[in-house]
Amino acid sequence: MYVTMWIQLKHIGSHCVITRVWHQRKLFRNYACLWRVSSRLRELRVFSNDSKRTHDSPCSFASNSAVNGNGLRERPPWRILFFGTDEFAVESLKALTLSRDSSPKTAVDTLEVVTLPAFLSKELPVRRFASQNELPIHDWPHIGPCEQFDVGVVVSFGCLLPEDLILKFPYGILNVHPSLLPRWRGPAPVFHTVLNGDTETGVTIMQIRPKRFDVGPILIQDKCLVQPHCTAQELGATLAKMGAKMLISTLENLPERIQNKKEQSKQGATFAPKISVDMSWVNWEDQSCDQIGRLFQAIGSRISLRTLWMGDTIKLLDFVGQNEIPVVSESEQQRKPTPGSLLYHKESNTLLVCCKDGWVGFRAVKLKKRLSAADFYNGYLHRYFLRKSERQQRECLFQTYKPEPKSVKKRKLHQQV
Repeated sequence: MYVTMWIQLKHIGSHCVITRVWHQRKLFRNYACLWRVSSRLRELRVFSNDSKRTHDSPCSFASNSAVNGNGLRERPPWRILFFGTDEFAVESLKALTLSRDSSPKTAVDTLEVVTLPAFLSKELPVRRFASQNELPIHDWPHIGPCEQFDVGVVVSFGCLLPEDLILKFPYGILNVHPSLLPRWRGPAPVFHTVLNGDTETGVTIMQIRPKRFDVGPILIQDKCLVQPHCTAQELGATLAKMGAKMLISTLENLPERIQNKKEQSKQGATFAPKISVDMSWVNWEDQSCDQIGRLFQAIGSRISLRTLWMGDTIKLLDFVGQNEIPVVSESEQQRKPTPGSLLYHKESNTLLVCCKDGWVGFRAVKLKKRLSAADFYNGYLHRYFLRKSERQQRECLFQTYKPEPKSVKKRKLHQQV
């Protein structure tokens, strides 16, 4: 009797659910419980009198996916566990949610979300979106069993997934990566694309492998041009939408894409480490106008560029590129000013700074508070320009920050101890 009912339950496409209960030996301890489950399924018209499930039933556990003898789905829609944290990841999660809610379902059957715990991440964009759309949320790393999922999707998650977790997904775990791998492996590919001045980038959909980031086989890649003067924030938004579309396309053709996957090239691999405050210091002697401009476009939306003024840190805001700054007078150009020298252009309210090969501008700075270029000139520069002392003129510079070598730091620390 049990075997007959087991076969009937398998016919409705709920093999994954019943298998899990069967192995836990909870449902089959009580014959009456099993009978009630079977009767309820019949009442919901999940399967017909000949024990074949109806494809148009809204109560079907497995939609229209073909399930082989091992309970493995052979075609979409899939049961997906999503891993993500930031705004870039939200775009893919939106696409998955829309696919799940569409009729008929072409890519996603069920969808659950893994993100960082709330007390660590405050209100991460992925957690906020999942809550607003009533998606089940799991706090990393306590995600529970994964046998009910067909495939995982990880987008901008930042945590290395262990091998035993990856192996629980029949189709593995897919990653949406915003670069043309193997170029710019690592956590900050968009920032380094802009910082390096790349004219072309794209999105890679790949299968992840354990122990190392971004080294798995490629399922699909697509290219796009990097627009001139594009910021990392703008480029990231473009690639996020592009990646979301590519993800849905990949899921709709997943078995074929996996069959035709290819390993990454061993040539041309570069690493994109996380951005940090150390990257924001401007080197007036060594960096060109273009390099300073790309630095601002890459990190300026998150970390302000900075330099030293009279020994204090000053943040440089509202960057003006070389092509947009006012024309510097011929007499000033002939003087060959020292890198870091300052000029104030009253008509455009711009603070001009001399660098390796020209001038760049800033319309505001921040010492203790934000100051316009005019306020900074009136409060800190004007009195120096009124005096003709050569020493004071030399002090009236933005100075390059030069961190102490590690050996010097260790020696000072040892002396203090």
